[in-house]
Amino acid sequence: MSAVEKPVQQAVDGTPARADGRVRCTVEDGVARVVLSRPDKLNSLTLDTLDSLIRTARALRADRDLRAVVVSGEGRSFCAGLDFATVGREPRRIAAAFVPRPWTGTNVFQEACWAWRRLPVPVVAAVHGHCLGGGVQIALGADFRFTTPDAQWSVLEAKWGLIPDMSGVRALADQVGMDVAKRLAMTAETISGTEAARLGLATEAVEDPLAAADALVATLRTRSPDQLAAAKRLFETTWTSSPRRTFARERLEQAWLFTRANTKVARKAATARLEPAYRPRGTR
Repeated sequence: MSAVEKPVQQAVDGTPARADGRVRCTVEDGVARVVLSRPDKLNSLTLDTLDSLIRTARALRADRDLRAVVVSGEGRSFCAGLDFATVGREPRRIAAAFVPRPWTGTNVFQEACWAWRRLPVPVVAAVHGHCLGGGVQIALGADFRFTTPDAQWSVLEAKWGLIPDMSGVRALADQVGMDVAKRLAMTAETISGTEAARLGLATEAVEDPLAAADALVATLRTRSPDQLAAAKRLFETTWTSSPRRTFARERLEQAWLFTRANTKVARKAATARLEPAYRPRGTR
């Protein structure tokens, strides 16, 4: 059992989880709180951090009682991007991390961000302080992003002569127009949280992102976990598809939902105007 997976499992019953020095995760009442935990380094990313993010997402994906995930950063920032000074000391690990896994189509850098898209539950990022480079790409891996108005967002890779390669190009294409994506990726300009929301990088600029995330999670918890999983899968797999393929996937997902116990729970609760008592995700 890994250092990250162990706290995830310990926290299911409400027991506080311990940080492993990179990522801290607790799960209570069906909601996972994933916290980037290198506050003295503005939560900048090391290879160990990336590995921890992947292991955490994998552990959470297996939890059928999970209802939502909130991702945030400890201290003054969400994430200041890659820690080049630390990562640069491990050239062999960098080379290995660049190799894609054939079963996912992503390497370590990409999977640390894209793994949150694979989760069958809504993922909400709460952004404050710095959201730079890899931090932007982690945030874009979430389904929703709340940011403080004064947060600093930047696709910073251009400053170092690089491109956003942690799933960033695909994620940017999902959120903004090509001209905006090119401008952000080519200039490395820093924009405020308010501007990030205006451009579509963030869902909304608010004074308290964590409170906004919790409010959204509270609403989502009133919906069937199977419906949420199906809706997320549908959008993730058909966003750039043809109408024909999208319609086919709609039919498949809807047929699957008709066989789920939680669909019946939702229907009965709506009819009786009662609070639904959902079963674990996927229950027949």
